[in-house]
Amino acid sequence: MLKAYRLAMGALEPLAPTILRMRARADKEDPERMTERLGRASMPRPAGDLIWLHGASVGETLSLLPLVEALRGERPDLTLLVTSGTVTSAHVLGRRLPRGVIHQYLPLDTPTAAKRFLAHWRPALAVLVESELWPGLLLQAKADGTRLALLGARLSEGSAKGWAKAPRSARAVLGAFDLILAQDGHSRSRIEALGGQVAGELDLKKAGAPLDCDEDELNRLKSAVGKRPVVVVASTHPGEDDAAAEALAAISTPRPLLILVPRHPERGGVVAAAMAQRGLTVSRRSLREPLNEDTQVYVADTLGELGLFFRLADLVIMGGSLTGGVGGHNPLEPARLGRAVISGPDTANFREAYAGLLSSQGAVTAEDQAALNRLVRDLIADPALRREMGLRAKAYAEGDDQALDSALHALRPLLPRAAAS
Repeated sequence: MLKAYRLAMGALEPLAPTILRMRARADKEDPERMTERLGRASMPRPAGDLIWLHGASVGETLSLLPLVEALRGERPDLTLLVTSGTVTSAHVLGRRLPRGVIHQYLPLDTPTAAKRFLAHWRPALAVLVESELWPGLLLQAKADGTRLALLGARLSEGSAKGWAKAPRSARAVLGAFDLILAQDGHSRSRIEALGGQVAGELDLKKAGAPLDCDEDELNRLKSAVGKRPVVVVASTHPGEDDAAAEALAAISTPRPLLILVPRHPERGGVVAAAMAQRGLTVSRRSLREPLNEDTQVYVADTLGELGLFFRLADLVIMGGSLTGGVGGHNPLEPARLGRAVISGPDTANFREAYAGLLSSQGAVTAEDQAALNRLVRDLIADPALRREMGLRAKAYAEGDDQALDSALHALRPLLPRAAAS
């Protein structure tokens, strides 16, 4: 399988620039930085040892930020390189990465791009998060002498079945890692069944401080909202915006302000049009349309502002969980800010976090539309219950925050030795 994979990626390599240009026209690539996807660095490599950290998309890269901060504090002699694979994650990291930390797009997993990337950056250690297993890049890094760590490794049942069809390839890829920490017991069992050596369990998304925000903007929006309750639906996917609007439709005294935060901001126009078809008064943040007393739905189709909207919220509904097929998004982000959380039934990506929040009574699950309608109605009508849930959610999130120390402890033996002073 690996040999066939390498041959296929090599055959596709001449087409890579054309494919990237097509993706850029669809806003799926950054046209000004496409050469990074071909392994051509857009900046020089600093002298000294370099650690490469990678997360595929926004959630994974945000989970890396506490580790980045901790590594900088503990080992300021190291250069840190963070890669990601999506335009959205690059925009978020551009604002959130500390000064001096380098961001690049992950190269395509073609032979030339992988070799070019690794030859330039020469990482001493590569730290990957969750489920990013690019065989060509990983095995080339291993051959070059880079140590490899996979943190919060997540392997779904479907992916495990796919790898099981090529057991030798699975063992080769998983065996390249010097350290694997599984996200949960399910992933651990699947990885071990494929021949991977799992040293323990770790979920980096349990680490970190609350999301930040612009305090001046928060105060401005609070003034615009007035005394209305605010329901924030975070990281929505198609179908979830309508489900939330339906849940609020029968609430009129006072009618809450509905803030919809699409997982992909480019959906903002579609979401706004759907809400307008319902007869609702809509404003879009990306267009700088005003939020005022007449606004019924505010479409927050911008990047990196969830910390702002979670603070504005009286109640948070987590997207990715209502319609199925996504697996949910991180409920610890609103929980750290003391917000009551409603989720749908599809929470496979954050099974343990939801289990803890549910058992601590900091979150509730809506199994269907009728349950969502009832939960939203009841929680809007009961501010004391909302506040109690929020306090319980915050207590759970803060009490389950040892992941960062565990990650650092596991990585220390793999770090290059500090130069003698």
